Amino acid sequence: MQQSIIRCTDIEKDLAQLLQTLSYDSLFLLTDDNTLKNCLPLIQSLPEIQTAKKFSIPAGEESKSIESLSKIWKFLSDNGATRKSLLINLGGGMLTDLGGFAASTFKRGIRFVNIPTTLLGAVDAAVGGKTGINFNGLKNEVGVIHLPEYVLVSTQFFKTLDEMQILNGSAEMIKTALIADENLWNKMLKNPPVGGQTGFNQTFIEKCIFVKEDIVKQDPTEKGIRKALNLGHTIGHAFESLSHEMNHPVLHGYAVAWGLVCELYLSFKKTGFPQEKLTKTIYFIKENYGVFSFDCNLYERLYELMQHDKKNDSLEVNFTLLSDIGNIKINQTATKEEIFEALDFYREYFGI
Repeated sequence: MQQSIIRCTDIEKDLAQLLQTLSYDSLFLLTDDNTLKNCLPLIQSLPEIQTAKKFSIPAGEESKSIESLSKIWKFLSDNGATRKSLLINLGGGMLTDLGGFAASTFKRGIRFVNIPTTLLGAVDAAVGGKTGINFNGLKNEVGVIHLPEYVLVSTQFFKTLDEMQILNGSAEMIKTALIADENLWNKMLKNPPVGGQTGFNQTFIEKCIFVKEDIVKQDPTEKGIRKALNLGHTIGHAFESLSHEMNHPVLHGYAVAWGLVCELYLSFKKTGFPQEKLTKTIYFIKENYGVFSFDCNLYERLYELMQHDKKNDSLEVNFTLLSDIGNIKINQTATKEEIFEALDFYREYFGI
């Protein structure tokens, strides 16, 4: 099975055309508090959406939990969902991860469509079939890879996003440029997609989606090249998990940006990533993303979180590194001392 990505010019019209082509016995719609208010109005005039059975969860990463998953299963069961039913996930990365997991496991799998409403969701979470929940304090600890039937990408939704949310998605775009295209990387750093409603560059967004789509087609179950998409995520996920333990949660894209600082440093030290490109990238991150503050007393905890990362084959910490932009080195490891050196570099560069 392959996902089909529809790049929308009019989300209401494009969704209407899609629903007319699909066969299902009942339609379900999952939203969160924010998308219920800000995004559903863009499609709610469709007769199919008006009659769909709807369920909404609280917005925020805290909802990406087994408790929320159970509530969605119960909602589907109580409302007569069958294996021929269709679930539409209307939301950001948290919601498409959660809704996709719920659909993938309910009655051993029902079909679902993702409509990402954030830049982060469009360029990352909604594309590629990774679904799941956070568990035991760990990011995406439980889940499955199950492709949505369709992903509808519309920048109409991004007009509701503030600059922080745009930067949240931009971090994944910078990562994508680093693994794929030096020209895109240069343009991204010079013209980041920020600045409110007129700050999006459709070409950048479509290029990043295409890169991920192509990689997923080559390696849907992450046995090889799909690991390239993990650049910045091993340390980034540790930062994100630690921020929740500290009761000061950070956005996923911000954590990935800070993770890129550390992992590009490891790339510089271990696989020869050019220092000039390291400096240029991390300067951009420092100027736009601020800093995640921690002291050396938390190195051990961060290391423990990295060891629990699902990308590892053992307790050895696995990384995707670069020898240059587009020159990917998967299945790289680093010693505890090397990882601590990268954390030292991060703290010194950010002045903490």
